[in-house]
Amino acid sequence: MKSKLMLVRLNSNYCDYLRQFDNKVPYNYNEKELRPFIGVLFRIDNLMYFAPLSSPKAKHLKLKSKLDFLKIDNGKLGAINFNNMLPVTNKNIINIDLNKKYLTKTEEKYVKLLSEQIFWLNRNSEKVYVDAKNFMISILMVLLKKIYQKDVVILNY
Repeated sequence: MKSKLMLVRLNSNYCDYLRQFDNKVPYNYNEKELRPFIGVLFRIDNLMYFAPLSSPKAKHLKLKSKLDFLKIDNGKLGAINFNNMLPVTNKNIINIDLNKKYLTKTEEKYVKLLSEQIFWLNRNSEKVYVDAKNFMISILMVLLKKIYQKDVVILNY
């Protein structure tokens, strides 16, 4: 059985560590004014993954969902970027409490968006899991093809 999807934030130190290997890993700020790197946490084959969320943008309404990009509620609530998915462990994540009281209207609005996103994601969790797994399979196929091609070049030498 698939576990319930959760929203989490990544530990800043983990993001810094990953950035040594991939400069596309976003910075994760702790300041309330700056949006932290928030995403959905899920398991595939006993491994945990973090897929970052994107806030709603006008362009999301026009874009189509594809292998690496899933629109949330047809783009009205943003999107999941599977192409930026990262493996994580419990020590790399920080749970987000959507029930705590926030002080500013901006924070309240942001928490409302996050609540709507996770509600939609859990209602559509089967699609989220299928799309994430299909994306992982496609990445593995590309890697295997590269390995195979290198082996063929070596064998033909």
